[in-house]
Amino acid sequence: MTTRGNGYTAPVPLTFTLDPAVTPALRAGVLDLWTDVSNARGAVGFVPPVTPEEIRPELVRHLVAMAEGRNRLLVGLDESGTVAATAFFSFNTHRLMKHWVWLYTVMVHPKHQGQGYGRDLLAAAAAEARGFDGITAIRLTCRGGHGLEDFYGSCGYREVGRVPGAIRVAPGDDRDDITMLLTLA
Repeated sequence: MTTRGNGYTAPVPLTFTLDPAVTPALRAGVLDLWTDVSNARGAVGFVPPVTPEEIRPELVRHLVAMAEGRNRLLVGLDESGTVAATAFFSFNTHRLMKHWVWLYTVMVHPKHQGQGYGRDLLAAAAAEARGFDGITAIRLTCRGGHGLEDFYGSCGYREVGRVPGAIRVAPGDDRDDITMLLTLA
């Protein structure tokens, strides 16, 4: 935290890196983040309670896609160097859709939420995507019932599609699958 002249204590900004070296520490940090976000009821592909062992195969799929050049990782480190935020870019292979990218597994650690780090992560993702050759937009999906579409909307994304009840969190608890789009200027 940094203290401003008016006594307001602002969070120390995260340090964002695109395509960080995939070290054992990074893998463990992303796995810990994903587990903590999932267990805090974050909508990142799992329903609590979940263990790192349950998440690990999905992380490995992301890392393989990175090694194959299909995905790229944007990671945000806090002041101690701990993985605090992530977003994975996924590139389209269809020749008519190569002008936009998917953004997946957008996460901010629960202890950092409410401090503007989610906005910082999305701004960093947009800045990086603007540097990708031929990319003019970012698409992502989010699970209904969390208000995420409002958050993404406040960050410049607009809702472009919704499939009611497409995500079954539990028997009797179906959520909308919402598609959001950010057009890059």
